[in-house]
Amino acid sequence: MKTLDKDKQLFKILCSAAWIDGEIQQEERQYLHKMAEQNSLAEDPEIRSLLSEAVQTKPDECYRLVEEYVGDQATEAEYQEMVDAVSKLVYSDSVIDTEEAKLLHKIQSLEIEVKNGKSPFQRALKSIQKMYRGAIAELDKE
Repeated sequence: MKTLDKDKQLFKILCSAAWIDGEIQQEERQYLHKMAEQNSLAEDPEIRSLLSEAVQTKPDECYRLVEEYVGDQATEAEYQEMVDAVSKLVYSDSVIDTEEAKLLHKIQSLEIEVKNGKSPFQRALKSIQKMYRGAIAELDKE
């Protein structure tokens, strides 16, 4: 069962994805409001603030939110829900901007990590461990 935190996290991704091309289209706005209602988030102060469109989200923030969502051990079902939701948002206005296409590509590239259960944090940790073991091995040779 999904948690409210995951729903909010996904909604933040959707809001930032709507801004990724520099403006929120009317169709995207309608989709965001519909998703907020369907997930009982419309009355949440943080979500209401996002829906007000007072602050534009930068593309880097969108990518950070996606990495965070996947890095928080998203299940395959949660990952697929994110792919579906972002795809519906991006395609809602029938125009795919370059930044939106890049975002979809980035999200799709994370699929293997989700299926393998490896978050970006786990990959970084494994890399650090490998370097550490290599350094220890070099010290042992001396």
